[in-house]
Amino acid sequence: MKSHKSSYEGLQKNVRGLKTPKIEVWENQYPDKAYTIKMEVPEFTCICPKTGLPDFATLTIEYSPERYCIELKSFKMYTIFFRDIGIFHEHLVNKMLEDFVNAAKPRWARITGTFNPRGGITTTVMREYKR
Repeated sequence: MKSHKSSYEGLQKNVRGLKTPKIEVWENQYPDKAYTIKMEVPEFTCICPKTGLPDFATLTIEYSPERYCIELKSFKMYTIFFRDIGIFHEHLVNKMLEDFVNAAKPRWARITGTFNPRGGITTTVMREYKR
């Protein structure tokens, strides 16, 4: 059987160790209440690791806070960090959810990235965290 090694091979092998900016939090005064916060980033950009061209997306972040809520300015700075980073859509959503959960420790969280068409294909990547 012939091996089909991708020309993308090795481009993302260190993505899990990517040093991203700190996401700050503040103390929730209603930790006993289950409620949902939804944030949208309609003009998110990152870079295609293969071509170096920009990728555009809408990110939707939903979570149920417990002890902490996300501080919005720090989260905006976190998202801006990716403007110059070559990263696959799938890796971006996974990395972002891991960083988000590490910062806020929510009851649950979901991040959805809807990326503008590339080659006529729109890609949507979603990952959920449940404690």
